[in-house]
Amino acid sequence: MKRLFKVLIAVAILAGLFVLAKAWRELYLPYRPYSGSQILLIEPGTSAPDVASSLVQRGILARRLPFLLRYFIGRAQHRLKAGEYLFDRPLRPIDVYQKLIRGDIYLHPVLIPEGSDRFDIASILNRDLKINPENFLRITQDTALIRDLDPQAPTLEGYLFPDTYRFPRNVSPAAVVETMLSRFRHVYNSKFKQEFQQSGASLHDVITLASLVEKETPDRLERPIVAGVFARRLELHMQLACDPTVVYAARLDHRMLEHPLPSITRSDLDFDSPYNTYLHAGLPPGPIANPGEASIRAALAPAPGDALYFVSNNHGGHVFASTLAEHERNVARYRKQVAELRDLAEEEAGTHGPSTPENNQTKNRAAKKLKKRGQNKKQKTTHPRTKKRARLRAGGRA
Repeated sequence: MKRLFKVLIAVAILAGLFVLAKAWRELYLPYRPYSGSQILLIEPGTSAPDVASSLVQRGILARRLPFLLRYFIGRAQHRLKAGEYLFDRPLRPIDVYQKLIRGDIYLHPVLIPEGSDRFDIASILNRDLKINPENFLRITQDTALIRDLDPQAPTLEGYLFPDTYRFPRNVSPAAVVETMLSRFRHVYNSKFKQEFQQSGASLHDVITLASLVEKETPDRLERPIVAGVFARRLELHMQLACDPTVVYAARLDHRMLEHPLPSITRSDLDFDSPYNTYLHAGLPPGPIANPGEASIRAALAPAPGDALYFVSNNHGGHVFASTLAEHERNVARYRKQVAELRDLAEEEAGTHGPSTPENNQTKNRAAKKLKKRGQNKKQKTTHPRTKKRARLRAGGRA
């Protein structure tokens, strides 16, 4: 009987060693059937067996044992880290294990376009990361983190550098702000600091001017020209009469927060805000958006010339003028083109009703017809900064 018992024990040990050896070998074999792409969330406090079960249930691993074997061997030195993990290709169990102990969590890409203001960014972060907009906006009112660069900054507007970022799930709004400010500092130190030191230019004034340029035109080649117009108007103590500053004043007053932005009204133009450059000469108190590199460079080195006015050319750019009379002719031409475009759209749609996807398609067809007539190359509808400029840049209003 004792001999049989010893034989059974030996068989059990051999079987166990065989199972462990097989599991160890499987550690280094990718799970070939897996071909999907999915994100697995591991909550804090989840046990290793539960993690292994989730990996098997989601088809990331074939069996729990190889993963758990490696985990229990190394548990004294390593722990599985909570978070979101992306699995987009077949992995070996050892690779899955190492991914989880490294904390190689999935980072969500977040695109902040050039020219976005704080309100735009708050909306993007809420959409992509579920960050509370009010919390984000409250943090961006604290200028302590940028005071060494710009003691005059009324908010962090202008210094939340537009770029593509990657953030983990449940990132705090404070961490997002610090990351964006760090990106601005990196760009400033690596690409602009020496130019600022040589020119003696004020960072506050340059970033403020760059934000106006950024909002006025999406054309990189046109930005130095627009910056030149604003620079000359400042030298002549003329009002900048910049529509985006009116929009920003309305945003600070908790209006015009929806997208797309509504048209500027007479009450908007008459709204007494230090940001309203139709009412107040000089630059606004601070930036009205977060400019990219091209606009900052344009504000640092405005193009020379004698142009003092510009108006939309109806195909993504502007027509510049050095005299008020020339500018008024350009405005009249612009209005005529807009009216012809509207008439063509209404003629083809057969309706004067509200905008619909069908009517928008009709307007696009009408724009193509107008292009063939040689009066309009492209309707200006694809960029938030290409709103039609019907107002005079002379302090008057069209």
